[in-house]
Amino acid sequence: MAVNRIEVWVKHLFVDVRRTLQIANVEQSIMIDDNKEVAMRRRGARTSHYYEMAFDYRPSRPRLKLENIAALNPGRTILAPPPERRGFPEYSERPRFLFEKKRVRRPLDIREFHYFWLVSDRAKTVFQTVDHAGFEFTACDVRVSRGIYDGPRYWLCDVTRVLDALDEKQSRLEIGIREDPKYNDFGKKYYNLVGDAKLVFNEDAVGSAHIFRMAFCPMKVICDQALKDACKAADLIGIKFNNALKI
Repeated sequence: MAVNRIEVWVKHLFVDVRRTLQIANVEQSIMIDDNKEVAMRRRGARTSHYYEMAFDYRPSRPRLKLENIAALNPGRTILAPPPERRGFPEYSERPRFLFEKKRVRRPLDIREFHYFWLVSDRAKTVFQTVDHAGFEFTACDVRVSRGIYDGPRYWLCDVTRVLDALDEKQSRLEIGIREDPKYNDFGKKYYNLVGDAKLVFNEDAVGSAHIFRMAFCPMKVICDQALKDACKAADLIGIKFNNALKI
């Protein structure tokens, strides 16, 4: 038992060292991107590229189960943010996930879980380094059905920033008024990305944000080149980036 604990401690020490190096790489990548943006602005060029953040399900991943969902949301079957705001309510206890396989080649860093994301420590570090104000996190407990869990720590993550930044005249998508009273946005404008949708964003409205949800299509999460490059530099798996001009 003592040997197992030492092995787990050594693995976590290695993870901490690797995380420190990844933060340095991410920060350097952001600095390079910022310098490029300044140079392009001086030349009067278009500076920003935007991407839809989506999920890459190709890598192998363990199935997971939220064991204490009844305690977190009494009388409900899924986790969901309050309709009037993003982020997390005050849970009575930490979300507790069971990974049904003891080991996988490498766990995903980002995966979808109902209305939220489940992200590793590595992904949380990247997100907070690039855009601390754009996210909210709540710590999770993780266990495996047999043995000792020695993988990364995990967090439920929500992208909390919502911007009305779409240039509707330059974009190509369906814009309508919600007529179904079952939706929270009943009677309000909504966006529907159908076919070969094209999304163009107003850079003045985006400002310094690196990530945001679309005001009239809040399930779509948009990021800029800096966050995409930071995720690639950290070698995060489980996520992909779709060019907003070619959704």
